[in-house]
Amino acid sequence: MKPYVAVVGAGRAPAALDRVAEDVGRGLGEQGAVVLCGGLSGVMEAACRGCRAAGGTSVGVLPGDDRAEANEFVDVALATGMGEMRNALIVRAADVVVALGGEYGTLSEVAFALKIGRPVVGYDTWELSKDGEPRDGIVRVGSAEEAVATALRLCSRRSDGSSGR
Repeated sequence: MKPYVAVVGAGRAPAALDRVAEDVGRGLGEQGAVVLCGGLSGVMEAACRGCRAAGGTSVGVLPGDDRAEANEFVDVALATGMGEMRNALIVRAADVVVALGGEYGTLSEVAFALKIGRPVVGYDTWELSKDGEPRDGIVRVGSAEEAVATALRLCSRRSDGSSGR
């Protein structure tokens, strides 16, 4: 079964982060992974663009009721009508989460993933602490290539049937 990798990040990101997201999407597509995202702009669009360029499949889990809101590179658009609550669906459907930069929506996805035991790969994303002590379960990477390799390695660890599929 193909790995399902959620790529999460801000709807408006700096150009450099969009390039990283596109490279991550392309790398995942080349390796046959399904890219899951929120289906809108910014990091999500860039990851879908890269995935499509590689001949891969991207799924956009949209916050609204209209599939037409998806960015032009989404292959499968799922209109949930759930607003930001759709972030939980993205994480639940994924074998691993790749967080690229991000705002509060990304933080919610990272937190939910860590809560349910989904691996999180992070590039230039949130740093977590509690009571001033680091509590960071995020696997940090320094490049798109490292993000792809790490995500796929972590997916293979989940191939023991624990993904629920």
